[in-house]
Amino acid sequence: MPSASTGAPVTTGAAVSAPAAVSLPTAADDARMAPGGPGYRRMSFALFLAGVATFALLYSTQALLPLLSSDFGVSAGEASWTVSAATGGLALFVLPMSALSERFGRRTVMTASLAVAVAVGLLVPFAPSIGALVVLRAIQGAALAGLPASATAYLAEEVRPKALITAIGLFVAGNSVGGMSGRVITGWVAQEWGWRVAVGTIGLIAVVCAVAFRLLLPAPRHFTPGSLRPRVLARTVRDHLANPLLCRLYAIGALFMMVFGGVYTVIGYRLGEAPFSLPQGIVGSVFLVYLVGTVSASTAGRLAGRLGRRGSLYVAGATTTAGLLLTLAGSLVTVLLGLVLITAGFFAGHAVASSSVSHTAKEGRAQASALYQSAYYIGSSAGSTLGAVAFHAGGWAGTVAMGLFAVLGVVSITLFGTRAARTAARRVPVPAH
Repeated sequence: MPSASTGAPVTTGAAVSAPAAVSLPTAADDARMAPGGPGYRRMSFALFLAGVATFALLYSTQALLPLLSSDFGVSAGEASWTVSAATGGLALFVLPMSALSERFGRRTVMTASLAVAVAVGLLVPFAPSIGALVVLRAIQGAALAGLPASATAYLAEEVRPKALITAIGLFVAGNSVGGMSGRVITGWVAQEWGWRVAVGTIGLIAVVCAVAFRLLLPAPRHFTPGSLRPRVLARTVRDHLANPLLCRLYAIGALFMMVFGGVYTVIGYRLGEAPFSLPQGIVGSVFLVYLVGTVSASTAGRLAGRLGRRGSLYVAGATTTAGLLLTLAGSLVTVLLGLVLITAGFFAGHAVASSSVSHTAKEGRAQASALYQSAYYIGSSAGSTLGAVAFHAGGWAGTVAMGLFAVLGVVSITLFGTRAARTAARRVPVPAH
């Protein structure tokens, strides 16, 4: 199998056959954090907690959609807006927040974002209507926008390049733990005391994570403040969007998240109906499957080292496809196995694609990561809404069909990157001996 990077230059693992000199670590690289080095464990745990808080808050209503439908008397599609509004708010504000992080620092913006999101999270349980709930969720998502891009930019600046995929994988693993714990906790709490107490509980957990994050995260040592001038920001964004590799990675992130968002938005409805008819607490416990994502995200670096980046994306796409097909079965055990494969494939693909963005962008890393996060969460919003619409129109098979179409897009884009890399390799002149 060819080395895998969706067609990146040699620094991102593309199959470019030109000989290159062996590069020795620079003084700046040596000063950065690495596994086993000072500050690395604190940094990893702090960002892990930030990832937990981000996903727990962002998707706090996803396992509760059937209860929201019943309480407010709305359809699955209308209830799904409590998820889509949060992810949509994040997608819209992630680029402006990344610009603030370039000027005021990654740690400052991440801390402020978590503080505002947590404050809003404590108001969510008191929403008097579905409309008010959607508005609060949109504000919460916009506040959380300062976390994802700033975190990956922080890692790209403070961690040695060879450890970057592993470090980002740990942050993504925190996302998976937050997504899992938020849904499991809300499921069981809501079964006993209702959805309002459930989302309030998540808000309190996020408070603890936010405080610990701020106390643990080491101060940045390699951050250089940038400009807030709109012209400079626009030029940086334009340069990133003119990079074919970055655009492919943005599309891959969005398509993977369409699958994931669609499946997990609708799965509660499917498992709560015949032939399964599971109670709310058990439905929430299904999200323990997220632990698989914790493992696959944290091991994505080893997978990429063995198969290359493009090879890892092919494996992630194939795993997700197999999972989607398995969920069509009428057996609960087979459906759960399908969810395991979907989760493993998604988190592995996301970790590889997001780390490739940070590796590829040499300047304006926060904006490059922000564009990825924007595409990623646009995919989440689209997946949540389209998955619910497809479920209403064609049942679970409709949601699976939407997911398969998105995975086909991932594979097609990666295949295009493979061919682009091979074409670029053939154009490299062979030095005379």
